Amino acid sequence: QVQLVESGGGLVQAGGSLRLSCAASGRTFSSYDMGWFRQAPGKERVFVAAINWKGDRTYYADSVKGRFTISRDNAKNTVYLQTNSLKPEDTAVYYCAAGYRGIPPEMVSGYRYWGQGTQVTVST
Repeated sequence: QVQLVESGGGLVQAGGSLRLSCAASGRTFSSYDMGWFRQAPGKERVFVAAINWKGDRTYYADSVKGRFTISRDNAKNTVYLQTNSLKPEDTAVYYCAAGYRGIPPEMVSGYRYWGQGTQVTVST
Protein backbone atom coordinates (compact mmCIF):
# COMPACT_ATOMS: atom_id res chain seq x y z
CA GLN A 1 0.00 0.00 0.00
CA VAL A 2 1.26 3.46 -0.93
CA GLN A 3 -0.32 6.74 0.10
CA LEU A 4 0.46 9.83 -1.93
CA VAL A 5 0.06 13.46 -0.90
CA GLU A 6 0.60 16.28 -3.38
CA SER A 7 1.52 19.85 -2.49
CA GLY A 8 2.84 23.00 -4.10
CA GLY A 9 -0.11 24.02 -6.21
CA GLY A 10 -1.50 27.53 -6.25
CA LEU A 11 -2.35 30.60 -8.29
CA VAL A 12 0.36 31.94 -10.58
CA GLN A 13 0.51 34.39 -13.47
CA ALA A 14 1.21 33.21 -16.98
CA GLY A 15 4.95 32.75 -17.44
CA GLY A 16 5.45 31.86 -13.81
CA SER A 17 6.63 28.66 -12.14
CA LEU A 18 5.53 26.22 -9.50
CA ARG A 19 7.21 23.19 -7.99
CA LEU A 20 4.81 20.40 -7.20
CA SER A 21 5.77 17.71 -4.72
CA CYS A 22 4.31 14.31 -4.04
CA ALA A 23 5.25 12.62 -0.79
CA ALA A 24 4.76 8.88 -0.54
CA SER A 25 4.33 6.75 2.52
CA GLY A 26 5.73 3.26 2.84
CA ARG A 27 9.15 1.73 2.39
CA THR A 28 8.62 0.56 -1.17
CA PHE A 29 8.52 3.92 -2.94
CA SER A 30 11.62 3.10 -4.98
CA SER A 31 9.84 0.05 -6.36
CA TYR A 32 7.34 2.15 -8.28
CA ASP A 33 7.34 4.11 -11.48
CA MET A 34 5.76 7.50 -10.81
CA GLY A 35 3.61 9.73 -12.95
CA TRP A 36 1.96 13.14 -12.94
CA PHE A 37 -1.42 13.63 -14.55
CA ARG A 38 -3.79 16.57 -14.72
CA GLN A 39 -7.49 17.08 -15.08
CA ALA A 40 -9.16 20.30 -16.15
CA PRO A 41 -12.85 20.95 -15.40
CA GLY A 42 -15.09 18.89 -17.65
CA LYS A 43 -12.16 17.07 -19.23
CA GLU A 44 -10.51 13.69 -18.86
CA ARG A 45 -7.46 13.08 -16.75
CA VAL A 46 -4.41 13.22 -19.01
CA PHE A 47 -0.77 12.31 -18.81
CA VAL A 48 1.78 15.00 -18.02
CA ALA A 49 5.06 13.33 -17.11
CA ALA A 50 6.49 10.11 -15.70
CA ILE A 51 9.73 8.79 -14.27
CA ASN A 52 10.90 5.25 -13.83
CA TRP A 53 11.75 3.70 -10.47
CA LYS A 54 15.49 4.45 -10.77
CA GLY A 55 14.98 7.98 -11.97
CA ASP A 56 17.04 7.55 -15.11
CA ARG A 57 14.17 7.60 -17.59
CA THR A 58 11.63 10.37 -17.98
CA TYR A 59 8.65 10.85 -20.26
CA TYR A 60 6.63 13.95 -21.10
CA ALA A 61 3.47 14.91 -22.88
CA ASP A 62 4.18 17.01 -25.96
CA SER A 63 2.29 19.92 -24.43
CA VAL A 64 4.76 20.27 -21.55
CA LYS A 65 8.09 19.23 -23.11
CA GLY A 66 10.76 21.82 -22.49
CA ARG A 67 8.69 23.52 -19.77
CA PHE A 68 8.14 20.84 -17.10
CA THR A 69 10.69 18.59 -15.42
CA ILE A 70 9.94 15.49 -13.38
CA SER A 71 12.41 14.18 -10.81
CA ARG A 72 12.45 11.95 -7.77
CA ASP A 73 14.35 11.50 -4.54
CA ASN A 74 13.98 7.93 -3.38
CA ALA A 75 15.70 8.70 -0.09
CA LYS A 76 12.93 11.20 0.66
CA ASN A 77 10.10 9.16 -0.88
CA THR A 78 9.20 12.16 -3.00
CA VAL A 79 8.60 12.92 -6.65
CA TYR A 80 8.63 16.45 -8.01
CA LEU A 81 7.24 18.30 -10.98
CA GLN A 82 8.94 21.59 -11.78
CA THR A 83 6.61 23.62 -13.94
CA ASN A 84 8.01 26.64 -15.80
CA SER A 85 6.62 29.07 -18.37
CA LEU A 86 3.12 28.25 -17.23
CA LYS A 87 0.20 28.97 -19.53
CA PRO A 88 -3.50 29.40 -18.76
CA GLU A 89 -4.14 26.07 -20.46
CA ASP A 90 -2.02 24.39 -17.77
CA THR A 91 -4.77 25.16 -15.27
CA ALA A 92 -5.96 21.88 -13.77
CA VAL A 93 -5.86 19.63 -10.74
CA TYR A 94 -2.53 17.83 -10.81
CA TYR A 95 -2.34 14.26 -9.52
CA CYS A 96 0.62 12.05 -8.83
CA ALA A 97 0.36 8.31 -9.22
CA ALA A 98 2.40 5.21 -8.50
CA GLY A 99 2.51 2.17 -10.71
CA TYR A 100 4.43 -1.05 -10.98
CA ARG A 101 7.69 -1.01 -12.88
CA GLY A 102 7.47 -1.09 -16.63
CA ILE A 103 3.93 0.16 -17.10
CA PRO A 104 3.27 2.33 -20.15
CA PRO A 105 4.00 5.74 -18.64
CA GLU A 106 1.10 7.59 -20.26
CA MET A 107 -1.59 5.05 -19.42
CA VAL A 108 -3.92 6.26 -16.66
CA SER A 109 -5.26 2.79 -15.95
CA GLY A 110 -1.74 1.44 -15.45
CA TYR A 111 -1.21 3.28 -12.18
CA ARG A 112 -2.34 1.65 -8.97
CA TYR A 113 -2.16 4.42 -6.38
CA TRP A 114 -3.28 8.04 -6.69
CA GLY A 115 -3.04 11.15 -4.59
CA GLN A 116 -5.89 13.58 -3.95
CA GLY A 117 -4.53 16.23 -6.26
CA THR A 118 -3.33 19.82 -6.01
CA GLN A 119 -4.91 22.73 -7.86
CA VAL A 120 -2.81 24.77 -10.27
CA THR A 121 -4.40 27.92 -11.63
CA VAL A 122 -2.61 30.07 -14.20
CA SER A 123 -4.00 33.55 -14.76
CA THR A 124 -3.52 35.73 -17.83
